[in-house]
Amino acid sequence: MTRPLQPASPARMTELGREESLALLASVPLGRLGLSQQALPTIRLVNHLVDGEHIVIRTHTESALLRDPSLAEVVVYEADQIDLEARTGWSVMVTGRASLVTDPLDVARYQQLLTPWIDIDMDHVVQITAEIVTGYRLGPST
Repeated sequence: MTRPLQPASPARMTELGREESLALLASVPLGRLGLSQQALPTIRLVNHLVDGEHIVIRTHTESALLRDPSLAEVVVYEADQIDLEARTGWSVMVTGRASLVTDPLDVARYQQLLTPWIDIDMDHVVQITAEIVTGYRLGPST
């Protein structure tokens, strides 16, 4: 059994603005897509890129998002970077609608920029419009 980390003092949480939150999200390659499937929450670990006000992911033909378009009505995307020992870092959540990218030039561009991390054909590109952006930073308390 591992011992829990004990910080010198509790961390302070501060809210981040939209622009800084999206910049932090763009600084990491991996996040979590949350959606509702059969009225139950589900989370998928996916790699992403940020393009302006959109979070872009690639997916495969059999993915839940493509099999049931109603799942894309409202999704949440979360990424973070946390130092467990210092208990510092940040977390960003984006809530919005997911939609299939259909423009062939956009699809080709995103396929060039975003390489899947798993060995499944990820021929489809989905973008999440950043409607609600929430970010928090954990830092030393003052």
